[in-house]
Amino acid sequence: MKYIIILGDGMADEPIAKLGNKTPLQAAKTPYMDELAQKGRSGMLDTIPEGMSPGSEIANLSVLGYDVPGVYEGRGVLEAASMGVDILPDEMAMRCNLVTIEGDALKNHSAGHISTPEAAELIHFLNDKLGNELFSFYPGVSYRHLLKMKGGNKNIVCTPPHDVPGKPFLPLLVKPADESAQSTADELNKLILASQKILQHHPVNQKRIAGGKEPANSIWVWSPGYRPAMQPLNKKYPIKKGAVISAVDLIRGIGVYAGLEVIRVEGATGLYDTNYEGKARAALDALKENDFVFLHIEASDEAGHEGDVDLKVKTIEYLDSRIVKPIYEETRQMDENVLIAILPDHPTPCAIRTHTRDAVPFVIYHKGILPDGVKTYDEFAAKGGAFGLLRGDEFMKMLMK
Repeated sequence: MKYIIILGDGMADEPIAKLGNKTPLQAAKTPYMDELAQKGRSGMLDTIPEGMSPGSEIANLSVLGYDVPGVYEGRGVLEAASMGVDILPDEMAMRCNLVTIEGDALKNHSAGHISTPEAAELIHFLNDKLGNELFSFYPGVSYRHLLKMKGGNKNIVCTPPHDVPGKPFLPLLVKPADESAQSTADELNKLILASQKILQHHPVNQKRIAGGKEPANSIWVWSPGYRPAMQPLNKKYPIKKGAVISAVDLIRGIGVYAGLEVIRVEGATGLYDTNYEGKARAALDALKENDFVFLHIEASDEAGHEGDVDLKVKTIEYLDSRIVKPIYEETRQMDENVLIAILPDHPTPCAIRTHTRDAVPFVIYHKGILPDGVKTYDEFAAKGGAFGLLRGDEFMKMLMK
């Protein structure tokens, strides 16, 4: 048996009046995911452990079968692994977004999905002007970047910027969780405010403003941690060799620590215009050499963060027709049985434009599986599936039986 998990990040949602009180998954035309639901077995998965926030890093670690409270060290260190940035024992890494501040509000978590070349110019500028023996900046993809702090204390409270669109930013600055982290919080807040002073007049931002685009006029730091201790998947499950395909550094970084080959696809953007066909082809090719493939598609999550209902429906339809269809059709012709699992990591409801901790629907299909009577793939139909409600690493353990 070979395995492929197709993960539509943030694909789950809530009923929306504009869609006739259907969710985007229910409203979207998804004949191939529905066929897999009819021929396979469905269930719900609770990916967020009690007391932890519903971030993609938490949820994807759960999907991949890790004991998240035991291994989680923040989002930044995972992205660092993807970027080839080593985290030393006396260093803390954290996510560093380029965001848009307007007045006193954090207007946009992605600076209008700034392009990677523009963002790289700004991050190099920040490192030149604000980098020192304490801080160093590393460019990533679009608005997603990395900050390392020497001697930083991770006992700080940070707010993910995608959780607070339009909210005043000053009350959301870094706070110490205890007295030991006060200096770390103070230094990070000084850095954020200093970035605002020097970014607003940068030529990249002046050009973006002139073109009617959101400026990347501030950094925003969050999800701090130290180097994690994660076992490779092949030490935990009967996987000989695996691969991960994603446009997102976070997912690639999880793949690095999980011992998976990271496959990069030209034109993979993490948005609705990503290279769907290229990612499907890469996944199918990877299945020839590997017995496990984790294929991550970010587009629906970004549409949810933007609150764009029509775009979210479109991204789901693209996933069905341009990812699920070719993978389903080609794997059926393979000599070895291939198990296909489809699920989101967490919901990203358009109404609130951020993640929630609700359970997500999943479907599993392979040749010879006994169907359970579910007819469509969505948040409500899957509740009647044979697998019921699973939690955390139960999904991966069940998958590998």
